[in-house]
Amino acid sequence: MSPSMQDASFGTMDRKGEYVNGVSGINDHSDFDPSAPPPFRIADIRAAIPKHCWVKNPWRSMSYVFRDVSVVFALGAAAVYLNSWFFWPLYWLAQGTMFWAIFVLGHDCGHGSFSDDPILNNVVGHILHSSILVPYHGWRISHRTHHQNQGNVEKDESWVPLPENIYKNLDISTRFLRFTLPFPLFAFPLYLWYRSPGKEGSHFNPYSNLFTPQERKLAMTSTACWTVTVILLAYLSFAIGPAQMFKLYGVPYSIFVVWLDLVTYLNHHGHEQKLPWYRGKEWSHLRGGLTTVDRDYGLFNNIHHDIGTHVIHHLFPQIPHYHLVEATKTAKAVIGKYYREPKKSGPIPFHLIKTLVTSLRQDHYVSNTGDIVFYQTDPQLFQLLSPGKSG
Repeated sequence: MSPSMQDASFGTMDRKGEYVNGVSGINDHSDFDPSAPPPFRIADIRAAIPKHCWVKNPWRSMSYVFRDVSVVFALGAAAVYLNSWFFWPLYWLAQGTMFWAIFVLGHDCGHGSFSDDPILNNVVGHILHSSILVPYHGWRISHRTHHQNQGNVEKDESWVPLPENIYKNLDISTRFLRFTLPFPLFAFPLYLWYRSPGKEGSHFNPYSNLFTPQERKLAMTSTACWTVTVILLAYLSFAIGPAQMFKLYGVPYSIFVVWLDLVTYLNHHGHEQKLPWYRGKEWSHLRGGLTTVDRDYGLFNNIHHDIGTHVIHHLFPQIPHYHLVEATKTAKAVIGKYYREPKKSGPIPFHLIKTLVTSLRQDHYVSNTGDIVFYQTDPQLFQLLSPGKSG
């Protein structure tokens, strides 16, 4: 069945003469179809990865925690000691980046790639995530859903595309906030409370449909830890003053949110060649994982624990972050053209700004129908947002 023909310019013809959403994923330079079933199995990729890449070393994992936490406290002490107008902006950028690094370590705890000890994973994960106002189990469980359903239009959880009917029922202000910078880069706190359009539930509510009855106590525990952090931050605001607390914690927290939204978005959007999304029997864990995108973040790769090395992480989230680069190098021989080599970055990944802007202007929704679909552009969106224009 073809998608809506309200704007036929959105469509292109597939090999059977039927319209598919957006573009076919095949460009003028290659006849490679990224939506085609791969000629290899996930077991073939697994076999290509050296055995030591699967080993989780809790002491090594904890060393990254000690490193990052030490840097966080050192930066805070330097900011208080210097208290200078020229140092505060440097502090905000550096500390916000370190909050993001701490988040990635907590994320590894949630995947179980931090160690083989669930108690250690949960204790460290709660401490790290609660300190940056993330409900550990709440987010861990929804993120697990994302990994289990990556690339599935109907079941994915993170930056999942909106079907056309949901998109066109959004009011213009919601579309504006979703697709106009800088607003998408501050979406994470709202996502924690309300999830995405078309989905219901809160990461803080143990009775949310995000959780099974068996998971409610876990969600309650994480919400309680989050609440303790909020109370502590409120106390510190009274103790040292709200302005000082805003400079020490509030601004870095905002920078952390920008990092999180930027990285998670670019790991699933913005490749030059359109990448597919799936429904029904066309979806599989392998095909969905192969639609993720690796990114090079320059000097930040090491700081944020190689989270830009995302394809192998999605296929095998149990691999520790410190083995992802090596695992990717060995797996590329199997994955072939289904792996998209990231564009090399300078020290600062300025090239990704253009990628982000282009994607937000082009990747708006997918068709209501079809088992293999691609992002489609609403050509009227930014006309409606321009002064003097109306729909």
